[in-house]
Amino acid sequence: MADTTDAGTRLDLPDNRLMIELTGPHGAHLAQIEQLMGVQIAQRGNALTVHGEAAPEATRVLGALYARLESGKEVDMGAIDALIRLREDDGEARDGDQTEMFPGPSLEIRTRKKTMEPRTEAQKAYTRALLENELTFGIGPAGTGKTYIAVAVAVSKFIAGEVDRIILTRPAVEAGEKLGFLPGTQDEKVDPYMQPLYDALNDFLPGKQLAKLREEKRVEIAPLAFMRGRTLSNAFVILDEAQNATTMQMKMFLTRLGQGSRMAITGDRSQVDLPRGVRSGLRDAEDILNGVGGISFNYFTATDVVRHPLVAAIIEAYDADDARREARRAADPA
Repeated sequence: MADTTDAGTRLDLPDNRLMIELTGPHGAHLAQIEQLMGVQIAQRGNALTVHGEAAPEATRVLGALYARLESGKEVDMGAIDALIRLREDDGEARDGDQTEMFPGPSLEIRTRKKTMEPRTEAQKAYTRALLENELTFGIGPAGTGKTYIAVAVAVSKFIAGEVDRIILTRPAVEAGEKLGFLPGTQDEKVDPYMQPLYDALNDFLPGKQLAKLREEKRVEIAPLAFMRGRTLSNAFVILDEAQNATTMQMKMFLTRLGQGSRMAITGDRSQVDLPRGVRSGLRDAEDILNGVGGISFNYFTATDVVRHPLVAAIIEAYDADDARREARRAADPA
């Protein structure tokens, strides 16, 4: 399918419909590959010609993405970015079958609206932990899919009848801004804090069904403070933004675990919004529970970010700045 000449590396793609999906809206996918790999891609009919030092490698990426489309899976900017970064992290190209460029066995979580597929090795390990363990922690920077994957697994287990309820919660802590008094009913007051959880649920459940399930209390979204005094049995419970839970709140939440339930705790240690001097319950849970049987700790880095590629670069820049500050403090404690 690929032919390398002095004029560049040519890739012939026979299916016109898949070709359109591969190139993306207004050629956005090709532009992304050009930017990330430093190549130029010319399209003529059902053929792509790649120019540049990394042309053979970029051609293999294009072939892998086309093979992914042939298998019935979608290609978007996140999948392209994840594939290219995975290859860079491996330090070597994978020759042979193009589909092998997406490493490891396929792992899919099916829901009513869509199928979720973890894209990086860390995401795959986290998904397996959620499927196999009663208590799973997902810790890492924004955009790594911690909450999204947990909600997908929760919905899939609910659909399969393995749990009777889905309960989503997070601390109602303002992210650096004082919003003051919020008017309205109790739900209207807390909805702004819970919106990211609504967004994830809406991706996996039809709107009418979700509204009915919420009305029946089979899907609940509530602030962490509302969990006190409850025993959560036969439920999939997700605590989001756990870095903003205090140590007492974290202990309270973890001891709500009832028979037949599973818990997922997600958080980003670099985004603690608690008052100065208040220790994060997520960090304490890591120190106290690490090594306890039946609890899985899963960690993500900037290489697992599946949002806009620039998000990973931003996170890496902030991490590097934190490291420099720590080094300066260590060199000059005064």
